[in-house]
Amino acid sequence: MPDIELKNISRFICSEINLKVNDGELMVILGPSGSGKTTLLNVIAGLTEYSGSVAFDGKNMDGVDSSQRKIGYLFQQLVLFPHMDVRKNIAYSLELRHIPPDQIESRVDELLRLTKIKHLSSRYPKHLSGGEKQRVALARALAPSPEVLLLDEPLSSLDLQTAKYLRMELRQFQKTLGITTIYVTHDLSEAEEIADRIAIVHNGSLQQVATPDEVFFFPGNSTVSDFLGTPNILDCQSCRELEQGVIEADCGSISVIVAHEGNSINRIAFLPRDIFLSENRPPGPGVNRFEGHITDIRYTDDAVRVDVDVNGQKLVSEVPYHLFEDMELVPGKKVYLILKLRRIRVYDCNCPTNQYPTHARSSGPTKCNHTFDTCVEN
Repeated sequence: MPDIELKNISRFICSEINLKVNDGELMVILGPSGSGKTTLLNVIAGLTEYSGSVAFDGKNMDGVDSSQRKIGYLFQQLVLFPHMDVRKNIAYSLELRHIPPDQIESRVDELLRLTKIKHLSSRYPKHLSGGEKQRVALARALAPSPEVLLLDEPLSSLDLQTAKYLRMELRQFQKTLGITTIYVTHDLSEAEEIADRIAIVHNGSLQQVATPDEVFFFPGNSTVSDFLGTPNILDCQSCRELEQGVIEADCGSISVIVAHEGNSINRIAFLPRDIFLSENRPPGPGVNRFEGHITDIRYTDDAVRVDVDVNGQKLVSEVPYHLFEDMELVPGKKVYLILKLRRIRVYDCNCPTNQYPTHARSSGPTKCNHTFDTCVEN
């Protein structure tokens, strides 16, 4: 399967984008609506004009028609043919290529098995659920044996449970086939679950390209950090095992209890929305409970972010507007914070250098082999 290289791509909002997708990689393009994600897919597919260049395995594709680029494209709008059953929908592109009928039948049977919809082969789209339609559309995109698969928000219309299940299956399909895949989404959780690497796009500019955990623990700039939800990221100087699966991490002026099965932690991170803020000392055990003073209050589109100084360490908590209105929060006021234990994420790379972190874990031991400039989890 080819690698893909975009050089100085400009089209609509996209401006001077450079991106390399490796052979067999599942790259997720992540960003808010209107940031240029779908435009990049259309450029790669040859469906729109652009300035710059696109290359597959070093071969320039700029003058190559979309039909000759060996691309499977799963659009956000599935557009299954309502007058064709599942088998006919999958076979349609093969029939256009005048593939012999016996080869078409064999290929369709293979895809029905792969996508686990063989029992639906004679049904029509109107009798399929949303998840079933997605499987048919995926099988149809894979029918011509493309070398590149493009997926544009393929699960956005599904309920959360179905989408999560199909994400995992899609990841399995992709690795089984070894096909170079680019997946567009605006959902960070979705990107983290399936991506080998994430390319974050904002207002048509490429902000950062990294593994999911690099992005979360080492955001490239304030734009990326804001998109992630402005996580609190703390460096850990030392660790002490309290009991099996529980570690106390010394993070400068504060110590944080973490559920973790390793013997070292380099960084911890947690989102502002995962810190409970109270004006009064809350009852209960003192695990991950801190006292501090408000230093700043900032208003965002979704909530109010409150900066709190805890023994010289700044922590940011997020308070919903409907709760903030009933609280008397002002700079200088003493407040109490509780960190949600299960929301604390852990980066525990044990490599000789931490310049290029590539993984993190919320639980479980990790071993790293330091190879060149990356850490590879075994």
